Amino acid sequence: MMRTLTILGLESSCDDTAAAIVRRTGDDAPEILSSVVMGQNDLHADFGGVVPEIAARAHAERLDICVRRALAEAGLSLADMDAVAVTAGPGLIGGVISGVMCAKGIAAGAGLPLIGVNHLAGHALTPRLTDGAGFPYLMLLVSGGHCQFLIARGVDDFTRLGGTIDDAPGEAFDKTARLLGLPQPGGPSVEAEARSGDPARFAFPRPLLDRPGCDMSFSGLKTALLRARDALVAEKGGLTRTDRADLCAGFQAAVVDVLVEKSRRAIAAYLEEIPAHPLLAVAGGVAANKAIRAGLESVCTEMGVQFTAPPLRLCTDNAAMIAHAGLELFAKGRKDDMTLAARPRWPLDQRSPALLGGGKKGAKA
Repeated sequence: MMRTLTILGLESSCDDTAAAIVRRTGDDAPEILSSVVMGQNDLHADFGGVVPEIAARAHAERLDICVRRALAEAGLSLADMDAVAVTAGPGLIGGVISGVMCAKGIAAGAGLPLIGVNHLAGHALTPRLTDGAGFPYLMLLVSGGHCQFLIARGVDDFTRLGGTIDDAPGEAFDKTARLLGLPQPGGPSVEAEARSGDPARFAFPRPLLDRPGCDMSFSGLKTALLRARDALVAEKGGLTRTDRADLCAGFQAAVVDVLVEKSRRAIAAYLEEIPAHPLLAVAGGVAANKAIRAGLESVCTEMGVQFTAPPLRLCTDNAAMIAHAGLELFAKGRKDDMTLAARPRWPLDQRSPALLGGGKKGAKA
């Protein structure tokens, strides 16, 4: 008889509190039975970004609500679960602790196994949840705090080809939004403004394209936008709506160009080693950006590589990806105990040296 696994997942690494239930029977495709996400944009709107202490307190107040809703939506109880999976890092440590402690309480009270999941692995394994991607595949993980190219060889086996050495794209989008007086989160705000802007008006740099390899940098791009904004303010006494749209369009075009060119290099390096599996998958919050998706899909078509991206609701932080990653780990025999600790930093590739810098969700790799 094929074994059925049903996993409750919890996610609280930044500013989204989430719970979800994922089930898989034997070798069948996993099924998301429920997925609940409670955002915190309203709590942080006045501060221009996520305040860790506020986020942690909100997680502590909302996790049990999310769990109850996820169980109700799935029509199940804790007695129907085979294990509870939780983001144990990397992330804002207060939020990660809230999730880990909640999961420990559920595991202890319901007598369930506990599985600590790397938040980045949740994103990196999403193509297996949504598209049934087989190992190995090339993954571009591009989010608020991380950006890296990975060869996914197994559930817990990743090789990094390159990554950002400073700000991740999501951080750069957020900072750009703050500089231009746009609401947070910055990614959707900048993307919306860019639709009516002229991407060629400002000559923004394309960092590190003059150097070989797949490493990226976005901090200098944000600084270039700051200088362009200040020059306009000094000249005119302020920004027009056209100015702001053009700044956003130019910034976004530069990010797209960097990601496309670096993807081209990562694909070439990947195909040299694994020519029989031509697949580039993208995941993470910034993967929701339509211009970035279009650029990546274009370079994949050019190089004869299959492209896959999750639906938008699974790009941003969610617990379905954590439940799914926990399911895959649990199926391999992975279990944690009550000594499971929250980790602000947790690189997926344990063999490669750490990249420089640290983002709002910890080390870049």
